Order: sequence, then structure tokens, then C-alpha cells
Amino acid sequence: MKYLVIIILSFQSLVAWGQNQACPINFNFSESNLNHWFSYTGQFQRNTSRAIGTQTFYDSISNFPNGTLGANIIPEFGLSNNGIEVQTANFKDQFGDFETIPTINGYYYGYSVKVGSSTINSNQTRNTNNGGLFRGLGYTINVPAGASTEPYVVTYAYAMVLESASHVSDQVPMFTATLTTSTGTIDCANAMYYLPTNGSGNSFVLDVAAAKQKGFALSNVPSPNANGNSNDPQLRVWTKGWTEVIFDLAKYRGQQVTLTFEADNCVPSGHFAYAYVALKNICEGLQIAGPIQACVNGNQTYSIPELTGGTYSWTIPTGWQMITDSGNIIIVKPNANPGTIRARATNNCADLVTSVNVQVSPPTIAGAAIGDTAVCFGLIPNQQFPLQLTGNLGNIRNWISSTDGINWNPITENGNAILVKDVLTTTYYKALVQNGPACNIDSSAVATVTINYKSVAGQILPANLDICLDQNIDNVLQLRGSSGTVLNWQRSVDRISWLNQLPTNQDTLQSVTGLTGRAYFRAIVSKTGCPSDTSTIANVGIFNTAFPKAQIFPKDTSVCYGTPVLISANIQTGTSYTWSNPSALFNGGNGLVNGLPFLINAKAAPSKTTQYIISIANAGCPNLLNDTINVKVTAPLSVYAGKDTSVAANQPVQLNALLSDERMATYLWSPSEGLDRTNIANPIATIGNNRDNIRYTVTAIDSMGCRAVDNMLITIFKNGADIFVPTGFTPNADGKNDQLRPLVVGITKNYYFSVYNRWGQQVFLTTEIGKGWDGIFQGKAQASGAYVFLAEGTDFLGQKVIRKGTVVLIR
Repeated sequence: MKYLVIIILSFQSLVAWGQNQACPINFNFSESNLNHWFSYTGQFQRNTSRAIGTQTFYDSISNFPNGTLGANIIPEFGLSNNGIEVQTANFKDQFGDFETIPTINGYYYGYSVKVGSSTINSNQTRNTNNGGLFRGLGYTINVPAGASTEPYVVTYAYAMVLESASHVSDQVPMFTATLTTSTGTIDCANAMYYLPTNGSGNSFVLDVAAAKQKGFALSNVPSPNANGNSNDPQLRVWTKGWTEVIFDLAKYRGQQVTLTFEADNCVPSGHFAYAYVALKNICEGLQIAGPIQACVNGNQTYSIPELTGGTYSWTIPTGWQMITDSGNIIIVKPNANPGTIRARATNNCADLVTSVNVQVSPPTIAGAAIGDTAVCFGLIPNQQFPLQLTGNLGNIRNWISSTDGINWNPITENGNAILVKDVLTTTYYKALVQNGPACNIDSSAVATVTINYKSVAGQILPANLDICLDQNIDNVLQLRGSSGTVLNWQRSVDRISWLNQLPTNQDTLQSVTGLTGRAYFRAIVSKTGCPSDTSTIANVGIFNTAFPKAQIFPKDTSVCYGTPVLISANIQTGTSYTWSNPSALFNGGNGLVNGLPFLINAKAAPSKTTQYIISIANAGCPNLLNDTINVKVTAPLSVYAGKDTSVAANQPVQLNALLSDERMATYLWSPSEGLDRTNIANPIATIGNNRDNIRYTVTAIDSMGCRAVDNMLITIFKNGADIFVPTGFTPNADGKNDQLRPLVVGITKNYYFSVYNRWGQQVFLTTEIGKGWDGIFQGKAQASGAYVFLAEGTDFLGQKVIRKGTVVLIR
């Protein structure tokens, strides 16, 4: 009897423990409505720190519209669109592209509730009193009695969409989660989520870095609302994907606590907020989410919900590698040993510990699909093709097929061995294999069912071919229009008995050699699985005369522009010849071969790339020997040494040779006197006072050996740097002395030249050496008479040179 008592007591303890750990009814919205939840909607007072203006309350014991019983939607305050809505169907949020009902590390929540919307108050309702909309819902939890050391946890997940607003942080859109008792709020379980701002007074901007650090991302979907601020961009909606949160109510055993979720638009009312909330229907304690069958050497994710203000610690099996540790989420790489993962989460309200035993599976091996075959379409009606997967480790999820090797589609057949049918075109097949849910899905090697259509041998061109003795040019037959593989060519002398070509020729080209009389040729073509087909027949006749023979040189050559080239032909067999462009040749001959061998030495001087074609005939043979000489002419090369210049004695001057194009070239300057280098494009010349002038010549040579030459004159002033200004000029457009242009010698910087009229008005100014005055000021020709000039500059030694005086303008 005492054993029965023990059993009964044990059973009662289990029942009591189960009741102590059960989650509240419809806590996770599993009834697809808001039963047992209360809710409220309202609007703030403008220009306050979230002071309530007006609101409507919906209790948890009355039917809608007084309460929430049987309701799955609560409208926005004063509006008809939804403010609170239970989500029973999963879809993607329009702004965040996250699912509206989450699956977090393998756990599917099944339901969620959307709190808020993208609605803001209309312009008509925005006045000095009415602020932004708010809406919330809550659940009063009767925490089961029991030991305060036994965890009783609430786990919720949230995702949210907030519109950025340029307000102080306590007025921006936000989402809050609040836990209260009869004595006040439980701070360690409360959370407030918003987009932080920086600023002061009436000027605030979003703190983008802080928002991103909190996990927010900018949506690429514009806001549906124009809030009246022209400086506010439409792309201002920020989103945050699903995040899990947990808190422990063990210390509140036997008490009531109220959990409330609220989404608030900004207080001034122009920016929206909404959030999705999902609750886990598991309250007995902390749980680790992640695969209990891990894949060896594959990255596996394990997580526990966030604990507000919490710290986290993990232990993993010996030999496993910790890839990342992000607090409540870790990524590990298992080895071949199973083990236990332990997690601990603590804050000033809770100390939660949990573990999970994890087995391991070796990685997926996809193996290979076998069953390659090739058949002829329609040859066997309703033909089926067996395929089999071999060498795999893991289960076949399904087979897939493709007709292009890029786009793949699932097929209905499944299993290690399958039969495929109704194959109309060449198709590739492979299996998708996975060794346990934690290992990656891999695809097998491909099996190919090749569907060939009727073999088509095509036609041989030319259909009639005449060749001469020893002809090895233009003696080729070509198979065209074939579909399939050439098995071989065949030859016959009577079109009845056919001999295979030896060695076998599977090319579409057949050279005709060694004939002593007329012959016929054909090709045999086949596709795998299909009957072979025979091509048209080519008729080949032979002339008992030798084919022309000659040596042509050079075959191809390149020459510089303007350079002649020698073209030679040595005819060994032939009686006459012609050139395609005889007028372009010198000494090209008269076309008659007077003896053998016959040598032609012609010269050409093409101005552009040209082909010279010689055609040689041998009397009695109908075929010509045609040969082509390609002469490539390089583009003309020119070099510019630079314009003539004047310098002071011992003044370094930079020379710079410029080519007419960008080809590579070498350079040679002469004479070498005064040059620092002679083999570059831009040497420096320094000439003493022992010369009045010097002329430098530059030769440029490209990679082809083509040359170009130019020169320039340097005049040396032995008295040093100076600025020489003429005493007069005649700007009458006759091309002679039309400008007042100083001769500048030795000046390297800080140069200017200015001219003034007799009233001291500046009529001309330049800082460009070589530029002069044309006698025009403000669009008008200036009168004849005396003008004052002032010229100044710094020479190559750093000395300032100043010249001033008068000049006469004569018209």
C-alpha cells in the first residue's frame, strides 16, 4: 500500500510541476484572436513628453467593441484601419522584408501580433492639441505558485519598423515592452526601442551610427506619408529584424504581473511606428535553440533569447571550435565527437542555466547519378530510362532535372533508383542529398539522357571537282548541312562498290590526292542511338596535266611608309601568270613564262597595306595556282623637335620631341654639345656664351625601324636674361608687325607685360610669354600715339629683370 501512496504522491508532484510551468491561455495567440489580452488605442498631446490626450480601452473580459473577446483586430484610434492585428498567415513585411511570423534558429512561433501601422493623423486632425497615435496590448499573468528557485520564463520575439523623425528622443516613434506588478515596474524586464537623435533646441537629426549599432537598417521602400517637411527625405523608414527576449518570473510565484507591448508614433504625429510580437508557448525555463544533430565541420548556430541587461556564458564540447560568440548567439564548428552545450544568462533579476545534448553527423556526400544514355527520338515509343544514385552519404531529398544545365526543376520520381519517361530533349538529372537536417544539402554528379534526332548527312561541295596531277591546293571536299558525327568518308570508281577511307576520316573536310582516274566520294553520318545517313555524292575528275608550281616570297611583310619592297616569284611549273594589280608593280613582267624555272623580281611601293595576288596557269590544267603577298604598311611617322627659341647663355632649356602617335620609339639628338643626354625624348640643353646659336636635330626610330627627323634652332643671348620690347608696332592687319610682342630671354617665372595709355589706364596685361598686344582695348582699336610699357620677370638664376619705357602705335 505504501508503494501506491508513493506513486500517487509522485504523480501529484508531476502534475503540480506541470501546472506550475504551463504558459497562460492564448498567451501566444494560438486561438487566432486577442482572447485574455486587453488593448488600448489613443493619441498624445502635442508638444509633450508622451502625455496622453485621449484613449479608448478594450478589456479582456468583454466582447468587441468593449473588449477583446473574439476579436483579432483593433482599429486605430478614431480611424477605421487596423491598429492591432493578430497574424495567422506568414508573409514578408513591405519595409523590412522579414517574415511576419518568425522562425528563429529552428523554432517556428506559429502566430504573432502586429502592433501599430504606417498610418499617421490626417492634416485635419493635426492641431495644437492632437498628437501622434499610440496603441498597445497587454496580458495579466497569474504566475503559478511554487518555489522561487524554479524558473518560470516568458520568451517573446519582436521585429519593428520605425520612421525616422527629427525630434528629441522622447518624442520619436518607438516600441516598448513593459512588465509591471502591483507595486510598480520590473526594470530588468522593460525595454524601449527607438531611433536615437542628436541635437538641441528645435534641431535634431538621426544618429545613424547609433541606429546601426542597435541593429536598425534603412529600408529602400519610401515612406507612404508626406509629413509636410520639404527637407525630410522619403527614404526615412528604418527596420530591425526578429530578436528574441527572455525574462524570469520565478521570484513572482503566486503573484500577478502584467506584460504590455506598445507602439507609438512620434508625439507631433507625422511619423509612424509598428512592431510584430510573437510569444513562445514554453515557460518552464531557458532553452537553447539550434540543431540537436550537428554536422561535423559545418558551422552550426545556437542561441538563447536576449536577457535585458544580461551577460552570457557558453561551454561547448571538447574539440569543438567556437567561430563567433555574440553574447546570446554563438556559431560553432563541431568535430566528430558528440557532447553537451551549456548556456547561462544573468542579470540583476535572473540567473538562468540550460543545456542541450548534441549528436553529430558526418558531412553530406552527394555521390553520383548514373544512367547516361543516348537514344534516337521516337525510335522506341514510351521509352523509360533508369537512373540510380551511388556513393552517397545522406538521404535523397528529391531529384531535379534541367534541359540547359542552368535552370533546374524538381521531378516527381524519387528514391535511390528511379525511372524517367516522356523525355523529349536532352535532359540532365541529379539528386539533392542531405545527411541530417544540420548538414548542407549537396547535389550529385549529373546523369545525362541525350535525345538525338534523325541523322542528317548533308551535301558535299563542290558537287563536281576537277583536279590536276600533283594538285594539293583547292583539292578539298566539304560536307555541309550535316547533323551528327561523321563516321568516315567513302570512295568509289563506279558509284556501286564503296571503300572506306583509310585511315578513318571523321572530319567534315576530305582532301583528294593520289587519284589516277575519275572517282566518287560520300560521307557517312550518325547520331548515337540513331541510324546512320549517307551524304550526296561528289564527282571528282582528273586532268593528266601537272598543276602549276611556284615559290613566292616574301609571303607577308611589313614596311615603313614610303619604303619600296621586293616581291619575287620562282615558277617551276607553269606557262603564264597574271597579277591582280599590275599597275601597282614595277618590273612585274608581261605574263608569259619563257622558260623554267622562271624568276620574277617585281617592286612595289604601296602607300597603305595592300595585297598582291599572282595567278599562275599551266596549259592543259583548268585550275590556277593563286598566291597572295600581304604587304603591311605602317602609318607615317613624324616627330616634332619643338619651335625655335631664344635663351640666355648658360640657361638650361628643356627640349621635348613629340611623336605623331603613341607608338614606342627611340630617340637620338645631335649634336651632343650642351645636352645632358642624347638618347631620350626630352633632354636638357645648356649652351655657354661661346655660340650665337645652335641647331639640334632629333631622329625618332620606332620598333619597325621606321624613322622621322626634325630640328629646332636655339639662339643664345650672351648678355644674360632680358626682356626686349620693340619701340613701335603697326596693328593694321597686314601680317607684319601687327602685335607688340616682347622678346623674352632667360625669364622662367613671375613674368608679366603691361601697357598703359597716356592717362595711365592699363590697356593690356599678360603673364604668358610670347603673347602680345594687338592694339585693341575693350573691343576698340586704340589711337596712334605713345604708350608706356612695364615688363618684369625672374630669370633662371633667381634675379629679377624689370624693363619699362615707351612704345609708339602707328596706324
